[in-house]
Amino acid sequence: MNGLVAWMGMGLIAGVLAKFLMPGRDGGGFIMTILLGVLGALLGGWIGTKAGIGTVHDFSLQSIGIATAGSIALLVVRRFMLK
Repeated sequence: MNGLVAWMGMGLIAGVLAKFLMPGRDGGGFIMTILLGVLGALLGGWIGTKAGIGTVHDFSLQSIGIATAGSIALLVVRRFMLK
Protein backbone atom coordinates (compact mmCIF):
# COMPACT_ATOMS: atom_id res chain seq x y z
CA MET A 1 0.00 0.00 0.00
CA ASN A 2 2.88 2.40 0.72
CA GLY A 3 4.25 1.81 -2.78
CA LEU A 4 0.92 2.82 -4.34
CA VAL A 5 0.78 5.99 -2.27
CA ALA A 6 4.38 6.80 -3.22
CA TRP A 7 3.61 6.33 -6.94
CA MET A 8 0.53 8.55 -6.60
CA GLY A 9 2.63 11.20 -4.85
CA MET A 10 5.29 11.03 -7.55
CA GLY A 11 2.54 11.11 -10.17
CA LEU A 12 1.01 14.21 -8.63
CA ILE A 13 4.35 16.01 -8.62
CA ALA A 14 5.16 14.92 -12.18
CA GLY A 15 1.69 15.77 -13.48
CA VAL A 16 1.72 19.23 -11.91
CA LEU A 17 5.21 19.94 -13.26
CA ALA A 18 4.20 18.76 -16.73
CA LYS A 19 1.11 20.99 -16.71
CA PHE A 20 3.25 23.89 -15.44
CA LEU A 21 5.83 23.42 -18.21
CA MET A 22 3.13 22.93 -20.89
CA PRO A 23 0.20 25.14 -19.89
CA GLY A 24 -3.01 25.02 -21.85
CA ARG A 25 -6.66 24.08 -21.77
CA ASP A 26 -6.51 20.31 -21.44
CA GLY A 27 -9.45 19.67 -19.16
CA GLY A 28 -9.76 16.71 -16.87
CA GLY A 29 -8.93 18.50 -13.65
CA PHE A 30 -7.04 17.19 -10.65
CA ILE A 31 -7.73 13.48 -11.17
CA MET A 32 -6.55 13.62 -14.79
CA THR A 33 -3.39 15.43 -13.67
CA ILE A 34 -2.61 12.65 -11.18
CA LEU A 35 -3.41 9.94 -13.73
CA LEU A 36 -1.26 11.66 -16.34
CA GLY A 37 1.57 11.92 -13.82
CA VAL A 38 1.38 8.29 -12.68
CA LEU A 39 1.26 6.98 -16.25
CA GLY A 40 4.04 9.41 -17.18
CA ALA A 41 6.15 8.13 -14.29
CA LEU A 42 5.62 4.57 -15.50
CA LEU A 43 6.47 5.53 -19.09
CA GLY A 44 9.46 7.63 -18.05
CA GLY A 45 10.74 4.89 -15.73
CA TRP A 46 10.40 2.26 -18.45
CA ILE A 47 12.15 4.38 -21.11
CA GLY A 48 14.78 5.55 -18.61
CA THR A 49 15.57 1.96 -17.65
CA LYS A 50 15.81 0.83 -21.28
CA ALA A 51 18.02 3.83 -22.19
CA GLY A 52 20.23 3.40 -19.12
CA ILE A 53 19.37 6.88 -17.81
CA GLY A 54 17.78 5.75 -14.55
CA THR A 55 14.56 4.60 -12.96
CA VAL A 56 11.69 6.11 -11.00
CA HIS A 57 11.88 4.43 -7.61
CA ASP A 58 12.41 7.18 -5.05
CA PHE A 59 11.81 10.89 -4.58
CA SER A 60 15.13 12.09 -6.00
CA LEU A 61 15.49 14.93 -8.50
CA GLN A 62 16.46 12.42 -11.19
CA SER A 63 13.33 10.35 -10.59
CA ILE A 64 11.10 13.43 -10.63
CA GLY A 65 12.77 14.59 -13.86
CA ILE A 66 12.27 11.22 -15.55
CA ALA A 67 8.64 11.03 -14.38
CA THR A 68 7.98 14.60 -15.54
CA ALA A 69 9.51 13.90 -18.95
CA GLY A 70 7.21 10.89 -19.31
CA SER A 71 4.23 13.02 -18.25
CA ILE A 72 5.11 15.70 -20.81
CA ALA A 73 5.33 13.03 -23.51
CA LEU A 74 1.86 11.76 -22.58
CA LEU A 75 0.50 15.31 -22.48
CA VAL A 76 1.80 15.94 -26.01
CA VAL A 77 0.24 12.71 -27.27
CA ARG A 78 -3.06 13.55 -25.54
CA ARG A 79 -3.13 17.01 -27.11
CA PHE A 80 -2.57 15.55 -30.59
CA MET A 81 -5.32 12.99 -30.05
CA LEU A 82 -7.83 15.62 -28.93
CA LYS A 83 -7.30 17.86 -31.98
